[in-house]
Amino acid sequence: MSLLFPKFTKLNKFFFTCAALGCVQAGIGSLLVHFFNRKPTSLPRHPSDTLPKVTLFKPLSGSEPLLFEALKSFCEQDYPELQIIFGLQDSEDPAKKIAEKLQKQYAHLDIEIVINGTIHGINRKVSNLINMQPLAKNEIFIISDSDIHAPHPQYLQEMVAELCKKNVGLVTSLYSGLPSASTKIQLLASAHINYNFMPGVLLSRHLDRQDCLGAAIAIKRSLLNDIGGFTALLPHIADDAMIGRLVRSRNLDIALSPSIVKTTITENNLFAVYEHELRWNRTTLALEPVGYSLSFLQLPLFWATLAILFNPFKWGSWVCFVLCWFVKALCCSIINKKLNLDSKSVLSLLPYRDWLSALIMMKSFFGNDVKWRGQKMTIKKHPEFQSTTYNDK
Repeated sequence: MSLLFPKFTKLNKFFFTCAALGCVQAGIGSLLVHFFNRKPTSLPRHPSDTLPKVTLFKPLSGSEPLLFEALKSFCEQDYPELQIIFGLQDSEDPAKKIAEKLQKQYAHLDIEIVINGTIHGINRKVSNLINMQPLAKNEIFIISDSDIHAPHPQYLQEMVAELCKKNVGLVTSLYSGLPSASTKIQLLASAHINYNFMPGVLLSRHLDRQDCLGAAIAIKRSLLNDIGGFTALLPHIADDAMIGRLVRSRNLDIALSPSIVKTTITENNLFAVYEHELRWNRTTLALEPVGYSLSFLQLPLFWATLAILFNPFKWGSWVCFVLCWFVKALCCSIINKKLNLDSKSVLSLLPYRDWLSALIMMKSFFGNDVKWRGQKMTIKKHPEFQSTTYNDK
């Protein structure tokens, strides 16, 4: 093609530059993940004497793979005064049986199950939290998604210790993807979290950004009430980003927990991955349009492939592609070693992962509708914070 259109050579130089920048970013990101080993605050020898009481919120909606294992990891926390609240909006929800099983299995724990179908606003997860709050007994709130796996029994101790530091208003956790089955679809989905999202979060923190991640959040009840309570989050799809921005508006810091939790990957087909990531991308675009647009540079194999498509007869295009694949594979192997994951199974999927990410990112610019747990929602920009309106499915 370049033989007929010599100007494509300049375009290829642009693709080469983007691919090189992507490799540099991937390298930096993989090293940040590899060396993410923040020294946790010294934990007390006798936690019951020093740690404040905690209420853990677990909003549930439907059964999903590894749900029992994820919830069990929080029931086995080594925390002296812990109240766990499971919240459901339907008595026929299959997650109810799992919650009841855990309540019976861990009878020595203070476990409450709330079933309340009241919808307070467009965000049903937040409605669930509002329905759960009247049973909360303690000053420290930890809100965690149902699909999150605690990494070890001292995880909650680490979060609370971080929250007790000076000027910290909220603690959040970095998370990796845990496929519930070893399928190529779930490997593709987890690759987005492990190789793009995680390095991106750590890089942004080194650039002085403090984002709140929804996997697990620790906050004091008094501060939550001061920023408007759960009710303030109702108009927002990205309730995690919203609570983070409200905390930051009080000139308080968002700390990162020393440990990495895991989120269960449940998608069983490519369309489910597409819908899930499209919601993420359109929400991120509404929140950070400039940073989101620049994240195209995270995809070196996408740019290297474009160089081949526009100039397939130039050996440099193929060399660029092979080198980018090697660098990306090396970076992913570094991250996999950190997360104790198998490297070989995903390396052959990396070009497909970059192209899937690129296509979903491009689609995110055309439209603002998303689907979320059976809801069809429209993302709209807000002068300060991202907000949404709701339409019935």
